[in-house]
Amino acid sequence: MIETILALDFEPFLLSFKLAFLTTLILFILSVPLAWYLSQTRSKIKPFLEALTALPIVLPPSVLGFYILVALSQNSPIGAFFEETFGIRLVFNFTGLVVASCFYSLPFMVQPLQSGFESINKNMLEASYISGKSQFETIIKVALPNIKPALLTALIVTFAHTVGEFGVVLMVGGSIPGETKVASVAIYEMVEMLDYSSAHIYSAIMVLMSFLVLLSVYIFNHKHKTKVGGLHS
Repeated sequence: MIETILALDFEPFLLSFKLAFLTTLILFILSVPLAWYLSQTRSKIKPFLEALTALPIVLPPSVLGFYILVALSQNSPIGAFFEETFGIRLVFNFTGLVVASCFYSLPFMVQPLQSGFESINKNMLEASYISGKSQFETIIKVALPNIKPALLTALIVTFAHTVGEFGVVLMVGGSIPGETKVASVAIYEMVEMLDYSSAHIYSAIMVLMSFLVLLSVYIFNHKHKTKVGGLHS
């Protein structure tokens, strides 16, 4: 068993973690203003934006992956622009995986942040504005520090969800060793080759990691609620 573990190629895990880190970082930067807008606006387009943001949750990964593949291919305006202007191909490489993962994991970052922003006491925000802080300063110095559980949930769940992606990354990136062959794709190929011992090890690592991620979120949220409850009692 130990020899089997030592003989395994763990590069797909490193690639998965790299993809998850970049996706989480990009989505955090993009999702904070979007989640803030959705939490504060009363515009009639809010339900439309919320539905559009949540769409990756209900769409089959193969469907979403197919349309992302079409949108980023060399025959599309977007794909052609990036290749002609920057010399970057957006499909079947790591860059394409990052773009696809940002679409697929978007709701897992936006929804917790939006819920957190909506839970903030409005008087606190008004006091910030009255004291002369801009909206940007209010978000950074007042809003985000007061939604730590929601913020942690958004970051960790987005990271874990990206690590576990399969359908979208396979459609957009394929299985190129060292480039697009992430852990989930590696497990799929091991099963196809009837290499169940390796697939067991890879899968067990994914299960353990997912459990520890969720456990850390629940422990932090529980401690935060207990601390807040103690302050109010």
